[in-house]
This record gives sequence, C-alpha cells and structure tokens, in this order.
Amino acid sequence: MSGVAIVGAAECDLGVTGRSILGLQTQAITRALADAGLTLADVDGIATTGVSRFSATQVADYLGIEPTWTDSTFAGGSAFEMFVARAAQAIEARQASVVVISFASNQRSAASRRLGGVFEPWVPEAQFEEPYDPLYPLSYYAMAAQTYLHRYGRTHAELAEVAIAAREWALLNPAAFRYGKGSLSVDDVVGATPISTPLTAADCCLVTDGGGAVVLTSAERARDLAKAPVSVLGYGERTTNTSFASVDDPTVTGAVGSAADAFERAGITVDDIDVAQVYDSFTITVALTLEALGFCKPGEALDLVAGGTIRPGGSLPLNTSGGGLSYCHPGQFGVLLLVEAVRQLRGEAGDRQVPGAEVAVAHGTGGILSTHATVVLGRAR
Repeated sequence: MSGVAIVGAAECDLGVTGRSILGLQTQAITRALADAGLTLADVDGIATTGVSRFSATQVADYLGIEPTWTDSTFAGGSAFEMFVARAAQAIEARQASVVVISFASNQRSAASRRLGGVFEPWVPEAQFEEPYDPLYPLSYYAMAAQTYLHRYGRTHAELAEVAIAAREWALLNPAAFRYGKGSLSVDDVVGATPISTPLTAADCCLVTDGGGAVVLTSAERARDLAKAPVSVLGYGERTTNTSFASVDDPTVTGAVGSAADAFERAGITVDDIDVAQVYDSFTITVALTLEALGFCKPGEALDLVAGGTIRPGGSLPLNTSGGGLSYCHPGQFGVLLLVEAVRQLRGEAGDRQVPGAEVAVAHGTGGILSTHATVVLGRAR
C-alpha cells in the first residue's frame, strides 16, 4: 500500500534494569538505528510516548537532534501501531525521511504499581464506576472476560490456553522474562492468585522494565540499507470508549474496524497472515482480538486456540516472543509487537522462527479496550 518500510528493530534491556527511562529509550533507538545501518544524524522524525507530557520533545533534546516531524499521541498500548500510520504518511509527504518509533519504561525498577480506581477520575463517567473501586485496567478486562465466558458457555480452563501458549513461546526466547521458568498447566493458570474474577495473576501481563524501537524510511532508501526491508502494507485504527459506562457489549471491540481497514489497504485477507502479534495485556484480550481480526467467529476463539493451534508448531503462530504474558510488558507493549513481527519476516527469530513467514499482522490495544490499531507488514521482495 505505502512506499514505506521498516528497516531497523531492536529492544532495550528488559526485566529489572535499574536504568532511567531516557537511558532505556536511548538504548532502544541506537540499537534499532545500528540494526538499520543508520545513525542519529539520519533521524528527522520521532514518535514516542510515556516519557512526559512532552515525550517527543524530551527524547529529541536528550538525543541532541532537531526533528522536522514528531508525534507523541497517547493512546496506550496501541499508540505504536498508530505511529506506523502517521510515520508512513509523514515520509510519503516528505515531512521526514527517517522516523524512529520508540518506547521504554523502568516501571519494575522504579517499583511502580497499577493504579486503583478510574485512570482519569475527573471524567464524567467516573462517578458511575469509582464507587465500586475497580482496579484499572484489570477489573474492566475481568468484566469483559466474565461476560464472554457466561455468554458463550466457556470456562476459565479453556481461556488458560492463551497463557500456556505464550509461555511455550517464551521458553524459546532467551530475552523473555519467563525464559527457563518451565511450562504452564491449566491448573497453574486457574489456580494462580485470584486478582479480579475470573482472572488470576497468570491471566495478567508481566510488570517489567523494557521497550524497543523501529526505524522507518522510504522503500527507495531502504533498498540500500543494511537489512532486508519490511514493507508497511496497510493500517487501520479505531478509538471507542473512555470507560465502560458507554460500552454496550464489552466483547465486541473497535479492532473489528481497524483490522478491516488495514486488511483492505494491504489487499489481503486473514488467510494470508503467516504470523500474528496481538496485544496480550490479559488472556481475554487475545480471545477478543482473534475474533475481531476475523481468525474465527464470535464465541469461537477458545475453540480456535485449543489443541496447540497458537503454540510453537501450531497452525496460527501467535505472540511468538512470549508476549506481554511471558516475555515482557513495560506498561505499553505495542512497539514490541512490531519488533517481533519484523524479526519473523526477516527470518531472525532463532528457535521460535516461523518457517517461510511473509505476511505479519501487529495489533495494539490501549486503555480498557479503548483504542485499537492494526498494522500489516510484509517481507519485501
């Protein structure tokens, strides 16, 4: 669809790093540039968030560059898939020639914790939710899970397969926080510490330091760089709700529309996708996203994942890094979906490599099923 490609991808240090946010950002950006065969002097576009109110400004100043284009839209975990669209448009419009999309957090080293209550307590909807003292965002995803399991007559034991599969992928990824920690069983997931019914600790993403970056440029320039380029084929997004007070059905998300737009722009169908990287803040997020993207019909996600379909060697390679559930989750995971998609399309994923992967989808989810962005990537020919 676009004449833009991702030419560099990298993680910063992960886990418990003891580093500052800007230090981790710098690691991610400089490693991604080195991967592309570029330097900071080549960068004239920055898209980032999570540093401060002026995230892009602060990162640019810290790196000593003066970009001609920036974006620091805050949309939670989906922001980075949104940034791909914005960056592609900026490159095609010649507002920038080399754009870095980055994120990093030191939340585990800094001993930060998940917020209780509504994230934005001054919004009008808060008066209807705050009296129930929900955990943000966990209790909201738990409500979606409870609704889903009840409506379709499914069980937590069936949903547990999402966490089990993620762990199997993490066992193949030396960078994963849960690497070497052993496989999970259904009993491990269902019997873990209850957090918000029906979800347990094993249904919830990790809390780690970490982050990553990807580098985009024109397809023309990409041909002369260090690594095989990965083409940006299509993208789409939807923004739906601030809170659950305005949500009629928490099991139907804006991912339906974002995926449809991305697939149409890319000229593909779901059957063309070789590997999928979808936001797994919670196990229920994956089930709802698989249905929204069209891998199966509503209510069928747990049938789809049963029997090892999304585990290594299965017919639907999903979250091949180990995902937010077992690889890392630095508060916003969307950029790392892109990093893993690029590695798979380049054939650089080592023991977890999906043979012959040519088309990948990366789908980010932010807030409480609030923001949704889908990117289709393809191995350049």
